[in-house]
Amino acid sequence: MVAPVIDGIPVATLLRWFDRQARDLPWRRTRDPYAIWISEVMLQQTQVKTVVPYWERWLRELPDVATLASAPIDQVLKLWEGLGYYSRARNLQRAAREILARHAGRFPNSVEALLGLPGIGRYTAGAIASIAFNQPAPILDGNVVRVLTRLRGIRADPRGATTRETLWRLAERGVQEAARRGGMNACSRFNQGLMELGALVCTPRTPKCPDCPWKRTCVARRKGWVDQLPHRPQRPAAINRRFVVLVVRQNDRWLVRQRPAGGVNAGLWEFPTVEVSTEANTPLQLAMGELGVRPRTFEPSGSVKTSITRYRLTLDLFDLVLGPRQGCAAKGAWKTAPELLHLAFSSAQRRILRRAIPMAAPTAG
Repeated sequence: MVAPVIDGIPVATLLRWFDRQARDLPWRRTRDPYAIWISEVMLQQTQVKTVVPYWERWLRELPDVATLASAPIDQVLKLWEGLGYYSRARNLQRAAREILARHAGRFPNSVEALLGLPGIGRYTAGAIASIAFNQPAPILDGNVVRVLTRLRGIRADPRGATTRETLWRLAERGVQEAARRGGMNACSRFNQGLMELGALVCTPRTPKCPDCPWKRTCVARRKGWVDQLPHRPQRPAAINRRFVVLVVRQNDRWLVRQRPAGGVNAGLWEFPTVEVSTEANTPLQLAMGELGVRPRTFEPSGSVKTSITRYRLTLDLFDLVLGPRQGCAAKGAWKTAPELLHLAFSSAQRRILRRAIPMAAPTAG
């Protein structure tokens, strides 16, 4: 029997492939929508192998909506530490509180209700509805975009509104056909199959076309466009920014500050960090201005490079020691090494912490 093809999507072929090739991932062993929600948010722009220990640790400490809703925000951010995009962690807690308040603690099972929760967009709502509740809700993430543009030979920029809606319609027709003909948990299997195909076979570089279940119907493979799709316009040039980071120690305590609400990395901790330009004062002058005192010792200790969106950041590090009785006008909190280990830092600031205090090892896992 010929497999059904909807808009060029061989649904049954993908379902059979996924049943044989699906990876054994911990969130695939449950239908708990809370656990699936956490995995989907963590997996956004993060590799599976990185997410697994984070997800397992999160579920151990915050196993359900109620515990997440009532957890201290510092605990939530600490559990998320290293995954980046910390607004996602804050939105998880906000959504958990709304589930308790508006849905009596029961996880919503419709796309419409899910879209009403903080931090849940069209993709995440579709993923939860289809994977946890087997509803015919479409999904469209980076893997699915790549698979569908290559399968159908779509050469337009997938970020364009018209092309994006075309891809959503393709994904929707595919999952609806799976619901009609695919058997048990077909919507869940189809959507996970799309993502799995993009992760394992239809990869951005060196895709494994001979292993693809859709190799006979893939337009890009037939026309030699695989390396050209999806089409991406040239990215704008990166913008370089430079900062001075003051690692200040006094009496076996270090000075740290909490990032203000509403900005980048809000709520995370950091060593005093000042952006500088070519016209800025010297690092020592900056340090004296921040602390209101001349440090007893002041030494450069290397640099850390990181990126945030299109910005390329260079953090120049300086180790400062204040005398045991020197006053200090700097705002912040003085923390011992054990206390620092319980605070949530951005990835770059965590690297600085490990340089300053070797016992500050990574905490995920």
